[in-house]
Amino acid sequence: MAELQTTLSQISGEQANQLVEAITTTPRIFVAGAGRSGLAMKGFAMRLMHLGFPVYVVGETITPGISGGDLLLIGSGSGSTGSLGAMANRARATGARIVLISTRADSPIGQVADIVLTIPASTPKAGSSPNPQSIQPMASLFEQSLSLTLDALILMLMSELKVDSEVMFSKHANLE
Repeated sequence: MAELQTTLSQISGEQANQLVEAITTTPRIFVAGAGRSGLAMKGFAMRLMHLGFPVYVVGETITPGISGGDLLLIGSGSGSTGSLGAMANRARATGARIVLISTRADSPIGQVADIVLTIPASTPKAGSSPNPQSIQPMASLFEQSLSLTLDALILMLMSELKVDSEVMFSKHANLE
């Protein structure tokens, strides 16, 4: 809990506000991530859908092609996952905007991104990192912080759009 509190308290409000603005001003949102970070990104996509945004998860069979003006939102602790880097470069070539949520603003994907929201958590794939080491295994601190940060962004969007949980629940899956 102390690690999460320390990590989350260092996230830039300015970067979060830039991300909220990017989400509210784009025609379509595409989310991507690998492994556990990818699961957090899928959860974020669901909440964006509940808010009424046109959102797609990269790699799903019904996901259309990205194009100019669209937003690709990538969650990657290291910011250097090869497949995600290739997506970012391809999206850049189409004219889409790119957002990275990562521990490393200076990562390969960070260098391509328009916006980087930095989560100062340790992750073994990030290489030498200025972030303190975690007592948790592997990249758990980043993945947990990513999930909580994405939920905080949803709260910011709810406030911005003046949407409450009841409105969001009306879009919840009903074929379960």
